Amino acid sequence: MKEKLLSKLHKRESTIGLIGLGYVGIPLARRFLEVGFKTIGFDVDTKKIDLLKKGESYIRHIPDSAFSQMLESGFEATGDFSRISEADALIVCVPTPLTKHRDPDLSYVTDTAETLAQYIRPGQVISLESTTYPGTTEEELLPRLEQSGLTVGKDFFLVYSPEREDPGNSKYKTQTIPKVCGGHTAACHDIGIALYEQIVDEIVPVSSTPTAEFVKLLENIHRAVNIGLVNELKILADKMDIDIFEVIKAAATKPFGFTAYYPGPGLGGHCIPVDPFYLSWKAKEFDHDVRFIELAGEINRSMPDYVVSKVTWALNQHQKSVKGSKILVLGLAYKKNIDDMRESPSIPLIESLGELGAELTYCDPYVPSFTKITADYFNQNSTEITREILLNFDCTLLVTDHDCFDYELLQSASKLLVDTRGRYDKAHDNVVRG
Repeated sequence: MKEKLLSKLHKRESTIGLIGLGYVGIPLARRFLEVGFKTIGFDVDTKKIDLLKKGESYIRHIPDSAFSQMLESGFEATGDFSRISEADALIVCVPTPLTKHRDPDLSYVTDTAETLAQYIRPGQVISLESTTYPGTTEEELLPRLEQSGLTVGKDFFLVYSPEREDPGNSKYKTQTIPKVCGGHTAACHDIGIALYEQIVDEIVPVSSTPTAEFVKLLENIHRAVNIGLVNELKILADKMDIDIFEVIKAAATKPFGFTAYYPGPGLGGHCIPVDPFYLSWKAKEFDHDVRFIELAGEINRSMPDYVVSKVTWALNQHQKSVKGSKILVLGLAYKKNIDDMRESPSIPLIESLGELGAELTYCDPYVPSFTKITADYFNQNSTEITREILLNFDCTLLVTDHDCFDYELLQSASKLLVDTRGRYDKAHDNVVRG
């Protein structure tokens, strides 16, 4: 089985199946198609499949033309999971969120594994890319796949290769981002490398699937802890009347031993606010507390409250209370130049300000409407920005600094501008750092 599958991968005669057609699955599908693989996409979301079949993008930073090109290259999208047996390689790119108690929610992974077990056949490789705690591939995926009666390392092959996509980043693409890969057995290891070396410039092999899972968590925990640090220092610097962005800019001139991280209104996206808690949850199994991780999470989750306090203070300086004030929120996406709303700090900010009595309107060209907040205090459709419109608001709150915003206009026309991203220096009388 191993040699036959290796030959098909090296000759690019194998069929690739992507399970989960979102921010990870679509870039992978595009790359496999580019190098000549027949590629099938699977998803339970029929709306995605319908749009894809029409060549219409549902991911803002990926244009319609890219989806049309995928179809022209022979890409198929389907919700028929019985076709899993057609693929030689199956790459699982499903969400791994947290529960309301901040415990791992592996239901998407386990449900997918149980579906795979119904249809997998000898000679396939299954790769999990979803971010998760060390041991998930072996403890959750493998036992379910073995219900098929097939033997791992002999009949089928199992690897873990964490996704490293950065939506909206034009500098790094799927091909140029090094790919970490760990196999359950030596044969799985070899098959995993053969699969991914077809589409990426550099493979980073590791000794096991738990090691590869830990690599992904370390990457994101490193960022979460350092962002938590600068967020805490931002609050201290503000009390000391020191510009934290000036401090970071100066510190970043050191050519060694320092990496610049920037504070903001809170963490967003699927990875950094979520992934650290996968490891802290798993650590309890070993009777170990990961205090840095949990402290960083506590600080980062508190940042929307800090921003609300700054908005309250800034309005008071203008003889206004939050209650009854008209506030324009700039940006709902969790980071600039994308439409991803997952874990966005804009949402708790809006909810907190609304509960205090503010009237909230938002502008985000990447999110034209948002209906998950249905309260009376929130306008569900994105507004345009003009000088006349800005003058109608008591406060403009910059949460997500999309490049498409006219920052000169925002500063000159806003009565009060609370900047959570450090886009402005302190020279402007109407600008307050939040």
